Amino acid sequence: MTVTRIELKNKAKEQIRGNIGILFLINLIFVLIYVVVSLIPFVNIISGLLYSVFAVGLATIYIALTRGERPEVADLFKGFHIFGKAAWLGIITGFFVMLWTLLLVIPGIIKAISYAFAPYILAENPELTAREALRESKRITYGHKMDFFILGWSFFWWELLAVITLGLAGIYVAPYIQATIANFYNEIKGDNGIPLPTIEVLESGIQENNETI
Repeated sequence: MTVTRIELKNKAKEQIRGNIGILFLINLIFVLIYVVVSLIPFVNIISGLLYSVFAVGLATIYIALTRGERPEVADLFKGFHIFGKAAWLGIITGFFVMLWTLLLVIPGIIKAISYAFAPYILAENPELTAREALRESKRITYGHKMDFFILGWSFFWWELLAVITLGLAGIYVAPYIQATIANFYNEIKGDNGIPLPTIEVLESGIQENNETI
């Protein structure tokens, strides 16, 4: 990765400037829909799938933001254009993270980072299957997992501020974090030609040979 965390954050600050209002509205709509669905009996079981679908929409919004495009509320629902793929991505991601977490917590965290950018990849490449997006996320995060982990922890005080202010600071903090992550994604996705280590290749093979997973 050619840029520093400070540069990624500075980019994010510039990108969200003038867009805080619309980004707050987008996040508010997402949270309200998710909470309402979670409270409805028998319907709340699909809340996890909805989260995966909305994750693709949010990825679309923040990728566009990093390109200088103004966020659109309608983009939040773009994941529904590929509902099956987005929902399946959430299922298999949760399944594999759970399996690795059963071994130890740390492998589970590592795998969660490996899969973190699958929604971004699916947002940019809706023609891919969920497993292809997952595999590509593993490829681009190879060699960058610690960078991403440290980046996440660098927002600790910002997240604490959001908690202390009962979510009020989150109006700024949430878009700031999401824009920074989108910038991180833009940086690492250009690292082409990095081979997956043996264990990653093995896992990919397992996915290929188990169509029902």
